Amino acid sequence: MDKTPPAIVNASQAPEPVGLYPHARKVGNLLFLSGVGPREKGVKQIPGVTLDEAGNITSYDIEAQCHSVFKNVRTILEEAGSAWENLVDVTVFLTNMKADFQTYNRIYAQYFQDCQPCRTTVEVNALPTPIAIELKCIATI
Repeated sequence: MDKTPPAIVNASQAPEPVGLYPHARKVGNLLFLSGVGPREKGVKQIPGVTLDEAGNITSYDIEAQCHSVFKNVRTILEEAGSAWENLVDVTVFLTNMKADFQTYNRIYAQYFQDCQPCRTTVEVNALPTPIAIELKCIATI
């Protein structure tokens, strides 16, 4: 039995994690991504988000966040030796299902037309940073 711990992947071009966790872990021929949001590497401003002085969201653009989060997932996959087409399972967390699902679902269809992983979409009360969407993914390598 192989006792080698799963390889840790930290993608140099992806946004820095907001806690003590890697971007992904390789286990056999599987790649498990940590939650990925729309933040951009080295930038405090979140795409499509306007905050007040207290750090509360005053407005956000779910379309901009969707494009950014899908870009971040692709970056991590590719730096880990996988590819977009290798996604097998995607869990999506939205903070406002009623307002955002239709737009998110339309954009999702554009990105996943040729690659159709299993998908679960759930609404959550909040995410760790002022974002409206986060993805948790599993891919093959």
